[in-house]
Amino acid sequence: MSPTTHSRPRYLFIRILEACNADCFMCDFALSRDAYRFSSAEFAELLPKARAAGVAYVRFTGGEPLMHPEVVELVRAGAAAGMKMSIITNGSLLPKHVKDLAAAGLAQVIVSLDGASAGTHDVYRRSPGMFEAGLRGLRQAADLGVLPRVNTVVGPHNYAEMPELQRVLTQAGVRQWELSALKLDRTIRYPDPEHVRAVCDPLYRADPAALLVPMGKRFYGDTPEEQWQYFEDSTPPRASLPLCHVTDDVIYLDGRRGRLHACSCIPHRDESDGPGGAPLRENGVVLLDTPAFRSHADHFREQGPQVCSGCSTTAAGYSDDVARLGTVTPWQY
Repeated sequence: MSPTTHSRPRYLFIRILEACNADCFMCDFALSRDAYRFSSAEFAELLPKARAAGVAYVRFTGGEPLMHPEVVELVRAGAAAGMKMSIITNGSLLPKHVKDLAAAGLAQVIVSLDGASAGTHDVYRRSPGMFEAGLRGLRQAADLGVLPRVNTVVGPHNYAEMPELQRVLTQAGVRQWELSALKLDRTIRYPDPEHVRAVCDPLYRADPAALLVPMGKRFYGDTPEEQWQYFEDSTPPRASLPLCHVTDDVIYLDGRRGRLHACSCIPHRDESDGPGGAPLRENGVVLLDTPAFRSHADHFREQGPQVCSGCSTTAAGYSDDVARLGTVTPWQY
């Protein structure tokens, strides 16, 4: 069993709601009107346990977190407790809230942008105005001292736009960029994998002094084996053998179901044989790093590099950096 003491700061992801105002074709939360909201009282109860578990980074996810009526207060509470606070958002409401979030102590904002212009991104997200709002919010965040990052889901529909998106984000002052593979419940085919490499390899080889370079692994894999798996059976690159080190450093809380997972990429819905992960509470008490959670985490630590089919490029790159270097730079997940 892996140790429960950590030399590296840990990440706590919290899904604070499942409602969303976007209609993204690849997302289970598209236009969700689910009424659950993670509460300030729940966060206050969780924070001391998170500190004791070595958490330094907290990221609110959804759904669309900026639809949460207490999101600013939640950020303020986390920052006051010494946490580095982050939000991942579709960006539509960011210009409205970014000043209050920055004043509350937000350290990083991640906006999902999948196209190089409103003409494509808003179509992919089926949400008019979302591209311009997201880009405007990112610029405002940078001006306010909040680290601006973009996450992009890449597939056959948009990979050819990535060089232009790289230029757009560089000009906007974005500091981090994740390209992760589109994941659907079916095989995803590219007509010409060689064209994908020809278009996208230069993204990763760019001079970081001149252009924003994507984080982590290539979305289609770094090695010939990873690229074969991706283009043949749609398995994105994952942590390299023998172990996934993300499971040592990440706790993902599905607030609505009260379940903990050892990675933000592990499926969070109930499995056919019961709920996944481990319970947040035992006998009504919030507990992290329980034997049940460690058993769950150790399973994916050992088996993830062979069985996971939904890894992100940043998760895979994070694990490989830990394996090679024993450490990672801040905000690398």
